[in-house]
Amino acid sequence: MEVSTESIPAPPEEQLTISTVQDLETPVDVVPKVQEGSNSEEDPSPPKKMKMDPDSGSAITERLKMCDNYQLFQLLKFYRDRLERAIEEGTDRLSLMLKEEGYFTDQEHCKVTELMEKGNRADSSKLLLNLVMEKGSRARRMMWEFFAKQCDGHPKLDKILKEIEELGSDSFDCMYIGQDLSEIPNQLKDAQMKHRETLREQTESLRVNSILKKEVVKIFELVDHYAELSIICTPRDAQLVEHELLARSREHDVWREKHLRREMTKIQPDQLFQACPSESENKSGISSALSGVHGIGKTTMVQKIVYDWATEKMYQQFQFIFSFKFWDLNSVNCKINLRNLILAFYPYFGNVLAELWKSPEELLFIFDGLDEFNGRLNFDNPKLIESQSTCTDPEFQCEVSDIVCSLIQHRLLPGCSVLVTSRPTALHLLEKAAIGVWAEILGMVCDERKEYFNKIFKDQAVAAAVFKHLEENEILYPMSYNPSYCWILGLSLGPFFTPGDGKQQEAPQTITQLYSHYICNLLKSHSQEIEDLRDVFLKLGEMAFAGISEKKVVFTNEDLIKYNLQPSRFLSGFLMDLLGRDDSAQSAMHAFPHLTIQEFVAALAQFLTPEPKDIGKLLNEAQSKEGGRFEIFLRFVAGLSSPQSAQPLEEFLGPFLKQTTSRVTDWVMEKVNGQLVNTKNKIGKRNHMNTLHYLAESQNKTLAQSTVGSVETFKFCGLRLTPVDCVVLFHVIGLCNTIKHLNLENCFIQYEGLQRLGPVLHKCRELRLGRNKLGDPGVKLLAAALMNQDCKIQKLELKNNSLTNSCTEDLASTLSTNRSLTDLILGGNKLGDSGVKLLSAALRSPDCKIQKLLLWDVGITDSCTEDLISALSTNRILTDLNLGSNAFTDRSVPAFSHLIQTCRSLKWIWLGRNRFSPSKKRHLKLLQNSRPGLSVEV
Repeated sequence: MEVSTESIPAPPEEQLTISTVQDLETPVDVVPKVQEGSNSEEDPSPPKKMKMDPDSGSAITERLKMCDNYQLFQLLKFYRDRLERAIEEGTDRLSLMLKEEGYFTDQEHCKVTELMEKGNRADSSKLLLNLVMEKGSRARRMMWEFFAKQCDGHPKLDKILKEIEELGSDSFDCMYIGQDLSEIPNQLKDAQMKHRETLREQTESLRVNSILKKEVVKIFELVDHYAELSIICTPRDAQLVEHELLARSREHDVWREKHLRREMTKIQPDQLFQACPSESENKSGISSALSGVHGIGKTTMVQKIVYDWATEKMYQQFQFIFSFKFWDLNSVNCKINLRNLILAFYPYFGNVLAELWKSPEELLFIFDGLDEFNGRLNFDNPKLIESQSTCTDPEFQCEVSDIVCSLIQHRLLPGCSVLVTSRPTALHLLEKAAIGVWAEILGMVCDERKEYFNKIFKDQAVAAAVFKHLEENEILYPMSYNPSYCWILGLSLGPFFTPGDGKQQEAPQTITQLYSHYICNLLKSHSQEIEDLRDVFLKLGEMAFAGISEKKVVFTNEDLIKYNLQPSRFLSGFLMDLLGRDDSAQSAMHAFPHLTIQEFVAALAQFLTPEPKDIGKLLNEAQSKEGGRFEIFLRFVAGLSSPQSAQPLEEFLGPFLKQTTSRVTDWVMEKVNGQLVNTKNKIGKRNHMNTLHYLAESQNKTLAQSTVGSVETFKFCGLRLTPVDCVVLFHVIGLCNTIKHLNLENCFIQYEGLQRLGPVLHKCRELRLGRNKLGDPGVKLLAAALMNQDCKIQKLELKNNSLTNSCTEDLASTLSTNRSLTDLILGGNKLGDSGVKLLSAALRSPDCKIQKLLLWDVGITDSCTEDLISALSTNRILTDLNLGSNAFTDRSVPAFSHLIQTCRSLKWIWLGRNRFSPSKKRHLKLLQNSRPGLSVEV
């Protein structure tokens, strides 16, 4: 599937006051005469440059007034894709305004609103902008003026308008980026033709590993197998994407849908080369950084960009594209100049490069895989900056890292464009660089994943069965946002759902089981090609482990020789050949198909050693490494101690050492028990959660019962938990017979995480779930737990959870029937008067057991005082009441006075930060003297 890059049609040509018709793509110094009184008026040609006072602080409305018709047309073209997404929520209002002003017909307005009502917001906004383009300059001006009035509360639209407000006098010139450039000189035409043909041949096919004996590598047409991926600008916190298996889950779908509509801006690949005009220092070139986790599709996207240029489908603003892989550049171990660097990879350019240097704005340089580069890219080191500053000439000899830095910083060939891709772990190297566009690949959502599996399997019934299994598995499904994981999932799970593949077995349920079957399926096809499989895997695993230790994912033939591995057809099943430009054997580069396969093979080797070693020491050292580098390796080791994961592999590799399995089990037990009492800081809590993952992967119920079966408290407050973490916690709590306290305050679990925990929440006596953005749907889940016949929940804390009055009906229905809940904390939510009135009705029930009710800052006023106080006055067990930080006034003082004097069980009431007069505050305060042990705070 190709990434959608719909072009924007240019307006019709304008009848000018002179005898020639000007090309709309070229600025001219003629102001056209516009016909009056027509909705379909033609667009004027570009006028002279707009003169603006750079010191003026004009608001956006004034800025738009200063723009003539053609400049507004330019703005619409430049921001078209972003506007489509920015106005998705408000196309009906905009369409109605344009209809009322006479620009849209009733039929056109109905088409726009009908699409929106059906949920097709993207199509609705696209249609609206298409119509506005057709209606002419007056309709466009009306639309921009509408935007200026409506931007509040629409972050994406507000951001666009602020950019326009900051436009400088030359900024409109920058908008010509993306348009076809001038004809290239004749002496470069042959070189360009040869270059296009070479790049087309290099990029038209996509090679992926197979587990079939006949096809070690499957080859697809790129255009048939390319999956659409979402790109956002700007990248998120690097900690959220540190390891792809640790930081993603079903929340990916919810997060993606939610944030692409709001503060995150989705962009198309071609927008990687377009900066905001007000931010661009160069009238042409821009440096961009594209990040994404391993296997998300960065290299494939680069391949698609190059292919689209070579086939003249897109990116024709560049006359030449030069693409390099950083791991290729690692082999350049001497000083070199840009000219010779290009010739080393593209030798057919011969002596024509000097002509290219004359028009750097027509050049795009792509550097793929910064995280694999061995050179130093340092934009903050004075010595390195000094060496880079001398690299301003394509003929100047310097380090290859200096060439890369100088191109990014526009010291070398100023005006050229540069794209750098990287995993998030290396993105910090570009923090001080002159990057104009920061972007991140998010991956695929549900429908895109389903389509990807349809491409993997010829039998669509198998594709549907595999996808259904994934959707039902809370551990495996989170992996499928990543195309590389989808491929591994398909290869591993396919045989379980393919008719005629032998007896039906239970499909993998854990990540370790999945990778175990991945390896087994591969061995079924290749095991006869080598004699001592166990020895090969042991050596391969040792190399894989060393690679993890050294942060190394690309291996040379020298690495294979070092570990006594000979390149073979069998090894190619595990090592995806990355052949360099030089086809000699010494230049071959290898990598595991995915980082997680490297981690699994490293873990597997620990069970294949001829003699048991101190596995405990190795695991302790691995766990102590910062940054979670070995975390997935450790989970695989724990998982391989499980018979369900080990037995399929033992059929090919022989039995695992029992001593190793026993010691791994002991190590997991030691770590789980040790971390139970070490949760005082965030590191301790994260380590605790990691040990629970080891337990889950081990699938050892006896071990789990002996370690967590008698636990009373789980405390993860302040630690960000993913829904996968919540799945693991669900299984662990299910094994606990003595659980009393679960503290997940400020863990950002949201509804998705709470949904995973829902079936076991009733077992806890104290639930602290504050600051988790659970929303009203989360209360429905909690209501189900509270209505469980075996519910033991006594204290429920839900402060600051984005709750509204909509949730109070569910909550109220449980308060009158639940027999265990005594403490209810709802502060910091927007329940409002209507919500608290519903709660009051439940509190009036004689079966209600609430003793502590905390309702600070819930948006209530005097309007609900009568209902609330009436209900609480009948309560004979209420001891603590917090109604502070609301909007009560002196009108409510008599009611509060009555409550304080008549509710004999009340020991503490807080009414501070309301709107009482000083005299009424004193009156309320004095009431605490009415009986001993009563505290009234105002």
